[in-house]
Amino acid sequence: MQTEKVVDYIVNWLKDYATKAGVNGFVVGVSGGIDSAVTSTLCAKTGLNVLCVEMPIHQAESHVSRAHEHIAQLRARFENVDDTRADLTPVFESFKSEIFMDGEQATIDMALANTRARLRMTTLYYYAGLYGLLVAGTGNKVEDFGVGFYTKYGDGGVDLSPIADLLKSQVYTIGAYLNVPESIIKAAPSDGLFGDARSDEDQIGASYPELEWAMQMDEKGKTASDFEGRQQDVFKIYKRYNTSNKHKMTPIPVCEIPINFV
Repeated sequence: MQTEKVVDYIVNWLKDYATKAGVNGFVVGVSGGIDSAVTSTLCAKTGLNVLCVEMPIHQAESHVSRAHEHIAQLRARFENVDDTRADLTPVFESFKSEIFMDGEQATIDMALANTRARLRMTTLYYYAGLYGLLVAGTGNKVEDFGVGFYTKYGDGGVDLSPIADLLKSQVYTIGAYLNVPESIIKAAPSDGLFGDARSDEDQIGASYPELEWAMQMDEKGKTASDFEGRQQDVFKIYKRYNTSNKHKMTPIPVCEIPINFV
């Protein structure tokens, strides 16, 4: 990958899109992870206004400290960057007090995790509307188009996706080029939706390098029977997520009424 050219291309794409849309810049949810760090830095390089929003909900302290470190570094480097913090824990707890929670605990936990993401999306769009900004997505190619590892209408609810054509490994390469804090580069990827430090690999059962490999094999038309051992396990994991999350990755189905009915 020609890192410098890719960075310049994304920055120019962001600036051109925002200028044509007639907006003032971008709002980015900063989590302390590599994807949001790279996205916010790319947005900052446009010279347009960038608002970084930290939105903790019973957040692991390691996530909070990395987010603070990144925001402080970004503000020191770019005059066009501002930040704010919206502690959504009370909002989340208030929501929980108004709903019933029947069923399996694992199902309840997942529904609540997705609720966290949707509360954050709502917050980002509040600030976007307040200041005339676009919500910049932080999903990468493996998450957005491989395993669908994001929340529909949560972190998947964005105006534009600057890094969604980049594999996770490429995001790390760009992060190093952009001088993202070392603590973020070294941290295990995590969606931060469960109030603890569990990693994406803990949840999915495969690492991002493994998922990238499986995505490439799937694009070549391979099947699970083409592999053995760990490779076969990883490929099956990838296909399971890819299949079950198709509804996130394809346009919303529309019931088209036959012309002779109207």
